[in-house]
Amino acid sequence: MDIKTVGIVGAGQMGNGIAHVFALAGYEVTLNDLSADALSRALSEIDKNLSRQASRGKISEEEKTAALARISTTTVLTDIGPSDLIVEAATERETVKTAIFEDLQPHLKPNTILTSNTSSISITRLASRTDRPEKFMGLHFMNPVPVMQLVELIRGIATDEDTYKTMLALVEKIGKTAASAEDFPAFIVNRILMPMINEAVYTLYEGVGNVRSIDESMKLGANHPMGPLELADFIGLDTCLAIMNVLHDGLADTKYRPCPLLTKYVEAGWLGRKTQRGFYDYRGETPVPTR
Repeated sequence: MDIKTVGIVGAGQMGNGIAHVFALAGYEVTLNDLSADALSRALSEIDKNLSRQASRGKISEEEKTAALARISTTTVLTDIGPSDLIVEAATERETVKTAIFEDLQPHLKPNTILTSNTSSISITRLASRTDRPEKFMGLHFMNPVPVMQLVELIRGIATDEDTYKTMLALVEKIGKTAASAEDFPAFIVNRILMPMINEAVYTLYEGVGNVRSIDESMKLGANHPMGPLELADFIGLDTCLAIMNVLHDGLADTKYRPCPLLTKYVEAGWLGRKTQRGFYDYRGETPVPTR
């Protein structure tokens, strides 16, 4: 299957990063979002990130200009229907993702491949709600997309070999490395990462350590570039909680029970960096622990 055009649903942090890497790799990209403001912010962010790459000599000014010229935007979801590949990067709620694929279905080409950037939801279940489960895969990028090398490639139970091979080759073409994962809750990275973050929240909840001591311990004692609570704020505490709930519900094991303190922060609307407060308060010049 020859992929030349890519439609991306969702212009948030993940969507704009995915648009960035596809455009830089030479693909014609159409970025969709319900909000025209979100699309405008996404283009500004892509421009800023491409400029950073150019200033560091990773790409030329010509490559930056050409990449930006390959990105168009639309607030009309069905405009991306004729794309060769569609990447859904909307919010991590299954009902939202399912509705997007159902709305797109009448407008797709027969050979269009559908993918989801979900970090935890069943690919098999999402695929079963479409007219082409054999052409459906999980395409899970890491955040921030332009920087992180890994892409998890998840086959649903019905995904055919041609689709898998096409996506494997595509990941290589955009300069990333694919890790093939089976379709089990949270796949590979989040199956390992999220329980670690959840355990760090339990360590805080039980008073074993405070925010700073927990993060410093993992940075200096385990050589992690970011502490687990700092990382949770970067990811978004709502996303962390959603993935823990998927693990807990999908695997029916109490070791995946979300920490009540994580739930409490989400209930307060303290979701991390994106809301200026989470395990750290980001409203001042330097982040300050909230516990």
